[in-house]
Amino acid sequence: MNNMLTDHYGRAITSLRISITRKCNLNCIYCHGEGENGTSGREISIDTIAKIVTAAAEYSVTKVKFSGGEPLMRNDFEEILAALPPLKDISATTNGVLLSRRAALLAESGLDRVNISLPSLDEEHYKRITGSVALPRVLDGLDAAVDAGLTPVKINMVLLKGINVNEIDDAIHFAAKYDGNVILQLIELMNFKNTGQYTVDINSIEKMLESKAACVRERELHRRKKYFIDGVEVELVRPIDNSKFCANCNRLRVTSSGKLKACLMRNDNLIDIKEGAEVSEIKELLRKAVELREPYCKDNAPF
Repeated sequence: MNNMLTDHYGRAITSLRISITRKCNLNCIYCHGEGENGTSGREISIDTIAKIVTAAAEYSVTKVKFSGGEPLMRNDFEEILAALPPLKDISATTNGVLLSRRAALLAESGLDRVNISLPSLDEEHYKRITGSVALPRVLDGLDAAVDAGLTPVKINMVLLKGINVNEIDDAIHFAAKYDGNVILQLIELMNFKNTGQYTVDINSIEKMLESKAACVRERELHRRKKYFIDGVEVELVRPIDNSKFCANCNRLRVTSSGKLKACLMRNDNLIDIKEGAEVSEIKELLRKAVELREPYCKDNAPF
């Protein structure tokens, strides 16, 4: 019997992305809040997270990525990690502000690697993007993550016209100092907050990277190209109007209030997981959520 969660489009779920809080200590101009609308007083519990991951693992899900808001705003994040069943890959996306003092303990608790949001190495640009002067603390957090073995650390750099688009070479040079322990991800802006004026010509970025790369590879998942430039792995993430991105989506999301979310771009088909639900109940809810999955971009998709 096929023990995988597979939707009507043949897309098997192999990973979860779990938002564990909506709280954040930054105010980034491009933040999409994991596609969550409104606010909720409820914050998903350790027990419910562990049961969701256990249920998903019984369907051959092998990867979990934690996000927020900012996941390190939860003081019990280490306890969450320790409560999980064995998995192939456990990661987190963080802004890095609180990471330096917790990186080692996070690694000991079961975290394998981190993505760190680092939109600029320029303090003024960083402040403009995030509303914070915390850049030095983020850089300390990055160093601590590498030292703790949370590698490869992926730097998430959302490209913004008129702010940081001319800093790509500096970011590559910065990543090179970490001898392969840091991957640079250049991310196309998703216009969730009327930020269209910052949208870059992503095709021109792609051509620039190709001109500099010693080698180019393409990941099967999400049409992501990897450019190897001066010893640094640079990945270009193109989520906008990308039917291939949707066609290869293998992820189911969980909101910070404990709802199953079939797609980042939709909030009309959420499924609530009640606190206290047992693993067997959650397994049924996972199946129901997967049945509701629809590719957001279908044009030219191989369905």
